[in-house]
Amino acid sequence: MTPTRSLLLAALALWGAIAAPAHAQPRPPGRMGPPAFLRELFPPQLIMRHQSDIGLTDAQRQAITKEMAAAQADVLDVRWKLEEKTAALTKLLAAEKIDETAALAAADEVLKLEERLKRVRLGLMIRVKNQLTPAQQESLKKLMPMQKSDFAGLFREMKGYPVTIRTLDPPLHEFLPKREDLMVQVAAKKGSKAELARAQKLLHEIEALHEFNPMLGHRGCRLGITYPEMTRMQARAIFEAALQVAKKGIKVRPEIMIPLVGHVEELKRQKAIVLEEAHRVLGKGVAGVEYMIGTMIEVPRASVTADEIAKEAEFFSFGTNDLTQMGFGLSRDDAGKFLGPYVEMGILEKDPFVSIDVPGVGALVEMGVKKGRATKPDLKIGVCGEHGGDPASIRFFHNVGLNYVSASPYRIPIARLAAAQAQLEKPNAD
Repeated sequence: MTPTRSLLLAALALWGAIAAPAHAQPRPPGRMGPPAFLRELFPPQLIMRHQSDIGLTDAQRQAITKEMAAAQADVLDVRWKLEEKTAALTKLLAAEKIDETAALAAADEVLKLEERLKRVRLGLMIRVKNQLTPAQQESLKKLMPMQKSDFAGLFREMKGYPVTIRTLDPPLHEFLPKREDLMVQVAAKKGSKAELARAQKLLHEIEALHEFNPMLGHRGCRLGITYPEMTRMQARAIFEAALQVAKKGIKVRPEIMIPLVGHVEELKRQKAIVLEEAHRVLGKGVAGVEYMIGTMIEVPRASVTADEIAKEAEFFSFGTNDLTQMGFGLSRDDAGKFLGPYVEMGILEKDPFVSIDVPGVGALVEMGVKKGRATKPDLKIGVCGEHGGDPASIRFFHNVGLNYVSASPYRIPIARLAAAQAQLEKPNAD
């Protein structure tokens, strides 16, 4: 078996289930806390396993079973499509001469299906959680340990290699059922009185969090600043897992990445929370645990003020999906209506979400690199986004001095080949 095919087969085995977030601790009086539906989400299997311990009623049991059955049908449908698309991708990459364009398009389809699978599972946990009373939720919290097993598993498998972990980034609406569906349910008075009451309560929460432009709204580090427990609980889970693994003699190197920073003060405040949890869990230091705190550069202002941000960051990772979206001033979700014609008419050479726009967005990347390293010459800088798997983009990133690119598992063979070609064309010291 060739190295490329071995890499592919390893990559195809990586996708898996979404993990339940860690639980927040009680917040100090007067401090804003995360919305109720984000404070704790419990896997349905755990709830059913402990149904007698938490006093699940027959009605609750039937409702949760119904939700699980509906979600399972969705999961099976997505998995069937995922297997079909994965097989097509495997065939493309197994060809003697790889069609890069077709392979990247197929990889994108696989990634979208993976994301859909995660959303189905997360949506199920939200709906199931809303079937429980506050007392039952408290009982479950006592039964469940801190959700750190996924981090511990990552650290064990990486065996001393760096593990980059981004704190919560998606806008709040992505964690919620569809607002329109709940509005229809409430207006049509579908379901029992208890179901309608739950729907009305959840609709009220969704209305309070509704945003007209959520991708430019309450997400990324902004969530961690207004709901500090979110950052705190993630940091605590990371460091407790790191400590657990380090005690077994395995070196652990977590790199905690704060997303959507546009102002140095945002990073400074989020970094303070992470450091506080690190000191609380690790004390003055633990042999075998070496951590770094950095940020994603995905807001144009962050590139312009990268010299200031570098004073607080130990590494940069350019989030080129958002940087392209904000740099062009367009919505990635809606741009498909006109980007195709733009390319056909020659207004754009390529889709800027597929291959980096060198004169515009590329200039923001180059500016961020130069300004960041003017403050810290040895600053570690990489890229995280769809462009990390595009050969032309990788060549550009290499030329402006980035240390690494981050790509989805399906793009790793192409990314490694493109990086090697770029190094041969223009050798860098690193």
